[in-house]
Amino acid sequence: MSERDELDLAGRVVELVRRLAGPQAEAEVVVSRSDLALTRFANSFIHQNVAASGVEVRLRLHAQGRTAAGSGSVVTPEGLAALVERTVAAARLCPADPAWPGLAEPSPVPPAPAWDEATAFAEPAERAERVRAFVAAVGGLEAAGYCRTAYRAAAFANSAGHSARGSAAEAAMDGIARARGADGVARICAGRLADLDGAALGARAAAKARAAVDPIELPPGRYEVVLEPAAVADLLHNFARWGFNGKRHVERQSFVELGAAQFDPAVTLVDDPLAGSGLPFDAEGTGRRALRLVDAGTTVAVAHDRRSGAAAGAASTGHAAPGAATFGPTPDNLRLIGAGGPAATAGAARPETTPGGTGSLATTADTPAASATPVGPVLDAESAALVAGMRRGLLVSDFWYTRVLDAKSMVITGLTRNGVWLVEDGVPVRAVRDFRFTESYPRALGPGAVLGIGHRPVRQPDRVDGTWWDAPPLRLAAWNFTGGASG
Repeated sequence: MSERDELDLAGRVVELVRRLAGPQAEAEVVVSRSDLALTRFANSFIHQNVAASGVEVRLRLHAQGRTAAGSGSVVTPEGLAALVERTVAAARLCPADPAWPGLAEPSPVPPAPAWDEATAFAEPAERAERVRAFVAAVGGLEAAGYCRTAYRAAAFANSAGHSARGSAAEAAMDGIARARGADGVARICAGRLADLDGAALGARAAAKARAAVDPIELPPGRYEVVLEPAAVADLLHNFARWGFNGKRHVERQSFVELGAAQFDPAVTLVDDPLAGSGLPFDAEGTGRRALRLVDAGTTVAVAHDRRSGAAAGAASTGHAAPGAATFGPTPDNLRLIGAGGPAATAGAARPETTPGGTGSLATTADTPAASATPVGPVLDAESAALVAGMRRGLLVSDFWYTRVLDAKSMVITGLTRNGVWLVEDGVPVRAVRDFRFTESYPRALGPGAVLGIGHRPVRQPDRVDGTWWDAPPLRLAAWNFTGGASG
């Protein structure tokens, strides 16, 4: 099936709606084709190769003041008619929808970015080659992870006469190496499979794992930190879901205050779906473009679909997605940029007290004595430049199992994983056991709290293809660790 076929299919569904629900019914249709493939490995062996190809038709219908949605994968005339019939029937049973924002009128859509055919339709052997290189590079350590490729083509049509189409492809690899109970991680997302260097990722994961053995335990407290890209990706993920979500902002459930200097002046946040593997339009057919959310510390925008935009008196920013009426529109391709030159403040003086809180940073007297010997080649150049300016603090590889405690202030709790190290005089000197933390993400990046941002973000994959985070390493004045491994 080609993009032209998908567009024709979307138009046929719109015509079926007119015929079965009447000319006054409003309909929007997205037809998407996907080719998804995954090579998974554990215990240093490939144990699964899976691939799925399919077509999905999603219909949203507004008739007689009521709105319903449906989807299906049977694209025969009978299957399409059944989809329309059951969606029309569902609309009759739905409550009235006075907030229906109407359909997108015909308007230009940006051209889709170029995509790589070799990635879109990669053979299992090509993914296995990256896995083989990763396993060889860990030097006998136990390795696990995945290499995936994805291709999506989509077309949109609505009963107002608007249409659009586009395609995208991406590749991602995520792997760990284990040494005596310690894990090291390396992950990356790219537009081309050829850009995934399994050997480089494996070598990095192995170096981190070997450097994380025999950790000491430190007491809870507020520590200066350098967060590596995997940990920064968790910040961006939660900012997207809970902060820059237009529905949550309209409902006053977000920390966002438009026009306020809520972040350190070093921070700029941009959502840019067309910088990589994104489609050029959203689920309502609105064109997608780069959206600046934070400009040099000042919050300037949130993501909107047509419904949240109408409630806010604003236009859609191209962030409609299935389920957004419930969960809200989210910017799923965030990039953190250091304003005024990333890492320009890498050598900034360490504050004596924590920003936005009480108490002092953890001191040497609070913790066991550390070796003066560096722990090994853990750092890339970007993280090393930030760590070099740190007198005493923690280097954190990764966050996981993060959960929201207070959505309004974005207080998040979670755990570290895949390596934490004590830094003294700009050198990581000892591995540290994992912490639990409880921190307000906006406060941690608030005015005066950001001491440095890396020059080059590393694109981090999300669990869902098409969602990624451009995350540079980040040096923060304080992070609130509330418990160690022993409780």
